[in-house]
Amino acid sequence: MAPEVGSPILRIALPKGRMQEGVFALLAEAGLPVRGGDRGYRPRIGRGGFDAKILKPQNIVEMLHVGSRDLGFAGADWVAELGADVVQVLDTGLDPVQIVAACPVELLTEGRLPARHLTVASEYERLTRAWIDRAGLDATFVRSYGATEVFPPDDADCIVDNSATGSTLRANKLAIVDELMQSSTGLYAHPGALADPGRRAAIESLVLLLGSVLEARKRVVLEVNVAADRLEAVVAILPAMRHPTIATLHGEAGFAVKAAVPRADLPLLIPRIRAAGGTDILVTTPSQIVA
Repeated sequence: MAPEVGSPILRIALPKGRMQEGVFALLAEAGLPVRGGDRGYRPRIGRGGFDAKILKPQNIVEMLHVGSRDLGFAGADWVAELGADVVQVLDTGLDPVQIVAACPVELLTEGRLPARHLTVASEYERLTRAWIDRAGLDATFVRSYGATEVFPPDDADCIVDNSATGSTLRANKLAIVDELMQSSTGLYAHPGALADPGRRAAIESLVLLLGSVLEARKRVVLEVNVAADRLEAVVAILPAMRHPTIATLHGEAGFAVKAAVPRADLPLLIPRIRAAGGTDILVTTPSQIVA
């Protein structure tokens, strides 16, 4: 995305750690590849228009909150944990996790936590204390600094941590007792950036590009030839975004039908189209879709 003459430079924060691969791939597919800079912390994005900096997700939320960055990628969990005054402009759906409370299986009585004083360890102090209050627990909070799952049973009775598959919890013989929230990577903006017309327009352009990639990942372009007398039967099957594109085949031998359909529907959709009279079915993968 080449910036227009006079357009503002967006101060954007990119994540360090596990989020980085997905975010960089998303930007690259949108035509905005990230290239290395000074020790990798000051990269360049696309052809310009950005003042980019790589930070830990927690720091991204803090920098957005104080306004030193206009825009940044971070997890919804850290936005909630830090109580940041930021605005989500796009949920990428990348790196989905659940924030859960878990404890050793042997501590549970009929699937419940015991009615005694507990020690709860977590990196998420705000979220954990709120959960303790909601659950009506008699508990002491202990802050962890990574590897929270190793605290029980010696140093804590229970933990609050993020979990993608639950495999780490199971490996440490921990059972989930509650889910506090779900989280994924979002693109967040400082309210002041959105209040400025120039920066808001630049942010909306970026959101449009990234959103087009996310939409394209969910869909494929399906093309099928069909005889005139079977056209309506085939069209009725297609879950098009609006209406399918229909063109007449050479020699008026029938019609070519094209539609962007959900990728997940293909296993059921293709046999149904074939049974309805569709032939020469072609499936291609789009790179971007703008509705």
